[in-house]
Amino acid sequence: MACLKQEKETNIKIFIDIYDMFPMVTRVMDYGQQTVRVARYIGQSFMITLSHANRLPVTIQYPYEKLITSERFRGRIHFEFDKCIACEVCVRVCPMDLPVVDWELETNIRKKRLLNYSIDFGICIFCGNCVEYCPTNCLSMTEEYELSTYDRHELNYNQIALGRLPMSVIDDYTIRTILNSPKIKKKKISKSFD
Repeated sequence: MACLKQEKETNIKIFIDIYDMFPMVTRVMDYGQQTVRVARYIGQSFMITLSHANRLPVTIQYPYEKLITSERFRGRIHFEFDKCIACEVCVRVCPMDLPVVDWELETNIRKKRLLNYSIDFGICIFCGNCVEYCPTNCLSMTEEYELSTYDRHELNYNQIALGRLPMSVIDDYTIRTILNSPKIKKKKISKSFD
């Protein structure tokens, strides 16, 4: 009986010792879990860094390289004087009331005759409403985006400046064009195989 009692006491002491060590064991386990979590986060961040290292550079050397614009790009507005009927729909749909349309009524044929047409690109927000609602399609958006000037008055384009055809970026041999649209890349690749 004494042996059993001693055994019980030693078991209780061992249990108490283990119980006293339990916080330390849990701290070691927590430390291990934190170490594994930190290593996983560091590994994930390295994977993200390596995935970005394989990308092509985003920046372009602007005057010598230019991006090819998409088909729906809203650049400078092109105007065809002969097609315009001076209906002023473009003025009514423009949120800025920008296009200035000067016309006179010819009484013998009872029609408007266009005298002057101008748009101030310093104020224009390039929304494309004028192009969309024009009944005769005398307005169109071009891919020209280089409109910067030193004087804001030079941004007021009259019918002569608006009628100037834009130079295509693709046709300019002095500039390296960079494809940014997947559709254009596919077209270019398919043309090279043909």
